[in-house]
Amino acid sequence: MSELAVAELASTLLPYAWGAFALLLLPLVALAVGKQIYPDVGMLLALCVAVVASLLLLIRTELALLAILVDVAIVLAGAVDLASLPGRRALRAERSLQRVASLGKPHEVALTISNQTQRVLRVGIRDDIPKAFEAQPDEFQVELQPLSRVTLPYQLRARRRGEFHLYAVYLRVISRWRFWKRIFSVPLADVIHVYPDMQQMSEYALLARTNRLSLMGVRRTRRIGQDNDFERLRDYSRDDNYRHIDWRSTARRQKLTVKDFQASQSQQIVFLVDCGRMMTNEADGLTLLDHALNAMLMLGYVALRQGDRVGLMTFSDHVHSFVPPRGGRRQMNHLLHASFNRFPKIVESRYDQAFLYLASHCRKRSLVVLMTNVLDEVNASQIHQYLGALVGRHLPLAVLLRDRRLFEAVDVEQPQGSTLYRAAAAAQILTWRRQVITDLGHQGVLSVDAFPEDLTAPLINEYLRIKAQHLL
Repeated sequence: MSELAVAELASTLLPYAWGAFALLLLPLVALAVGKQIYPDVGMLLALCVAVVASLLLLIRTELALLAILVDVAIVLAGAVDLASLPGRRALRAERSLQRVASLGKPHEVALTISNQTQRVLRVGIRDDIPKAFEAQPDEFQVELQPLSRVTLPYQLRARRRGEFHLYAVYLRVISRWRFWKRIFSVPLADVIHVYPDMQQMSEYALLARTNRLSLMGVRRTRRIGQDNDFERLRDYSRDDNYRHIDWRSTARRQKLTVKDFQASQSQQIVFLVDCGRMMTNEADGLTLLDHALNAMLMLGYVALRQGDRVGLMTFSDHVHSFVPPRGGRRQMNHLLHASFNRFPKIVESRYDQAFLYLASHCRKRSLVVLMTNVLDEVNASQIHQYLGALVGRHLPLAVLLRDRRLFEAVDVEQPQGSTLYRAAAAAQILTWRRQVITDLGHQGVLSVDAFPEDLTAPLINEYLRIKAQHLL
């Protein structure tokens, strides 16, 4: 065949070569839009070969026949491999999880994926994880044997409290020659309620049973006077009074056993939790409100175990929720439901409305625990005014959360330049803050001043001291 004939044939086939390349791209767009099928590694490599063959036509037009053959081969291989791509019914997914999670704590979830076909499937799995969660790991790559199933555990860690929904599990399957991948979802609806940290309650119960509460920072407080109501029998420890040994139980159990006593009257605690602008700052990855709610729930749990009645009010520019003071195990659930979906708002808190609501709904003498922060003269004066007005009728306790950055700015050795000015400003703020707490004490208001992440133990110790000294 002469060179002239070859050139004429190439010029004739050139439009067909470019048309074949265009037809190769059109099915890819249709599959992606209609069936969520996308090219994988094999198809991308084949397209690179097709692109190179098409570009060669710009240099040597007599290669048009070769370009057409390459495009046809890729189309045929892609069609054959597309037929091997499994459909939606080839895989089945199940999710197993507990619907209650604790803020910032690991939460176990398990996905079970079943292969319903007679062939090996390469599958990528990703759960429908809300933005407020971190997953470890966040994606799986597995190879499922024919008619088999695999369980894939992973951990969720919530960064926010509240109610969150998981709607589906997303699966990505790959064809036999890795030309194609298909992404589809399996509807699986679940709800997770993220509550403030509840695992510390079980830790407290365990340490209380073994008389090791000092490991949580809870001090053993000596009670003034004698409480005569029997509470329980427990194993003797080195710090117990030998006069409380129950010799009959000791002889029966062949182990030293002592009696525990509880207060002879049930007392009342009401928490006032500020949800306004004072609680929007963060410490250790959580807002001040999160730390306050964690400590509140822990003290509420301890107080309910002591036989006291516990209530809760959350407020910002208005009163959000109020749980009347009651005792019993069910009250803990009421406290949890009233607080788990509450978030700080950048608004000025209305102490007048909160304390007016308290006066009309809580007439019995109570330990009123206000959990807030002191940032400026405005809220400091309101705390002085309204907590001071409770003295005599109730026993007020101000729980003030520290800003660790202020203490770190002061605790600098030999500050110089801008560091010196920053340390001086921080020292002035801390001095003013200490004066606010001192003035509260002069009014008869008790106070707990602690870092947010270390609040639980000092708050429980102050409650136990109040109980021991019968201040309420």
